[in-house]
Amino acid sequence: MIFFPNAKINLGLFVTGKRVDGFHNIETIFYPIPLRDALEMIHSPDGKFRFSTSGIPVPGKPEENLLVKAWLMLQNEFGLPEVHIHLHKIIPMGAGLGGGSSDAAYAIRLINQLFNLGLSNEKMMDHASQLGMDCPFFIKNTPAYARERGDKMEEVKLNLSGKILVIVKPAFHISTAEAYVGIVPAKPDFILKDVIAKPVGQWSDFLKNDFEKIVFGKYPEAETIKGDLYKKGAEYASMSGSGSAVFGVFESEVDLKDLFPGDFYWGGWLT
Repeated sequence: MIFFPNAKINLGLFVTGKRVDGFHNIETIFYPIPLRDALEMIHSPDGKFRFSTSGIPVPGKPEENLLVKAWLMLQNEFGLPEVHIHLHKIIPMGAGLGGGSSDAAYAIRLINQLFNLGLSNEKMMDHASQLGMDCPFFIKNTPAYARERGDKMEEVKLNLSGKILVIVKPAFHISTAEAYVGIVPAKPDFILKDVIAKPVGQWSDFLKNDFEKIVFGKYPEAETIKGDLYKKGAEYASMSGSGSAVFGVFESEVDLKDLFPGDFYWGGWLT
């Protein structure tokens, strides 16, 4: 059985406060995009667990991978037999696109179907929340307003179908911990859900990513990418998550790959 975990972008990302548990509260809009990995899982023919990867190299030990953690969590809970898992990695890591979280959430969805567990979306989201803050988003996989640690979500009406999305990820990697250094929390003076109801061309007046100041200060090439996307006609451009990927939303089809040699580049229609 094969599923295709997709990435997401953040439309605005505001760090609104420091929590007593050491985490931060945020406000953001998650939007699913059709940049996808490929995830295959089959019943083990030899009774042994196997996890393999292809595409972009996946660092770390298998047991440290969120996808494998998702499998082990459900295997232990439901007494499931061993499987073979293969992940073909296309979504870049350290990009703020949620690829690892999506792989884990889709693993839960795949296991639920492969073993006929009958878990509801709410139950799958509960399991996903144990793996990462944005993991639950990829269970329903529809546009959502996220707050607190990013794990409190409500669906929003937002349809960018027919828009063109361009994603550029420079070669450097940003860890979430690194991106939070120097962040000064502050609440936005507008309602995020009201802003996304405006035309996309007006978003830049409101939707900011608080991590941009930190990341752009250390890696000015990321800021240059954002500026280049606007120069080429983007209606809205921003860094996604804590970086380092930068995206632009365009009204009509563009091919800017030659503008960003050496960087990860993806472009496609939003649906």
